[in-house]
Amino acid sequence: MSNRPNPSSHQAVTDANAAAMRAADDYHPGALSRTFTSFASYIARASGRPATFVLCCALIVIWAATGPIFHYSDTWQLIINTSTTIITFLMVFLIQNTQNRDGAALQAKLDELIRAHHDARNDYMGIEKLPEEQLTELREHCADVAEENHAGESAGAGR
Repeated sequence: MSNRPNPSSHQAVTDANAAAMRAADDYHPGALSRTFTSFASYIARASGRPATFVLCCALIVIWAATGPIFHYSDTWQLIINTSTTIITFLMVFLIQNTQNRDGAALQAKLDELIRAHHDARNDYMGIEKLPEEQLTELREHCADVAEENHAGESAGAGR
């Protein structure tokens, strides 16, 4: 894995950019996908707002306050247990969808930066698909190189 750009790197970047543009132009998500994406994005944004947290806290206080009215019955407890279980179950999928899209978008942006920068190593494109052990080795390698560069800069500054 060399840091030097190879002679055909400009052509490779041009080809990759053209392929990315064609792929983006050819992608047409279905109505269900667009609807779910919009819904998941809206719910993820809404659930992260302070007003939503306050509303949830208020609902719990109201539920707790009704305990004496319903004599802390099994049904009274079942209402909160069932409600929170269903909400949690559904939120897991909505949040995971949002996280998957955010991660994919971030990865695409990073891949584009790697492709566009001539000194970058294209070997790092697609590493998110590697096993954890190989990712750990790559992180350690990057940390070692950064440490060597920092040590070289520190030694050069002391002259």
